[in-house]
Amino acid sequence: MSARGKLLLASSNRGKLAELTELSRQDPSGAKFQFAAVPDFDSIPQFDESAPTFAENAAGKALHYSRYCGEPVIADDSGLVVPALGGAPGVRSARYAGEGATDAQRIEKLLSEMRGKTGADREAHFVCVLAIADAGRCLAVVSDRTDGIVAESPRGKGGFGYDPVFYFTELGKTFAELSREEKNRYSHRGKAFRRLLKAAHEFFGAA
Repeated sequence: MSARGKLLLASSNRGKLAELTELSRQDPSGAKFQFAAVPDFDSIPQFDESAPTFAENAAGKALHYSRYCGEPVIADDSGLVVPALGGAPGVRSARYAGEGATDAQRIEKLLSEMRGKTGADREAHFVCVLAIADAGRCLAVVSDRTDGIVAESPRGKGGFGYDPVFYFTELGKTFAELSREEKNRYSHRGKAFRRLLKAAHEFFGAA
């Protein structure tokens, strides 16, 4: 492994770090990198994720935290987009039910907004944008999505966030019902991360 074989995730979300670590283990190229959270993440001035797009938030966050670290930084912005709700929760997915709300509270608000909607009005997609930056320079921004529908009620105990109400029609399960291998294969984050690994190898060439 090269000296630049370590990548830091700009997030305090343990679920995201666990997913990326698992994805890296499953991908032959990803195994050449070490992944960890940005050290002392909560003590670093917080980045204001107030941009109107996932890409701007991801790139801005990666740039911001890379200035405090000696290693390349990965940042993501991801969320659930429901066209029938005007794109909500969208970039405000984590703050949809207010600052400090739990996953259960965010899901409760979403289901209340979806009440009475049927057919195409329940269509939704997860979006993930990942950016990588090094020393205040953005190196790459990649994205992907997964399509499904908003379930009538939560199902499953896996995953996090809106996973229990995101019904993935291709497998007939919510994301919270998928096995780890299934989610890594089909999820928006899994697909975007595999794209990011290709970019990381172009820049850092870990071996």
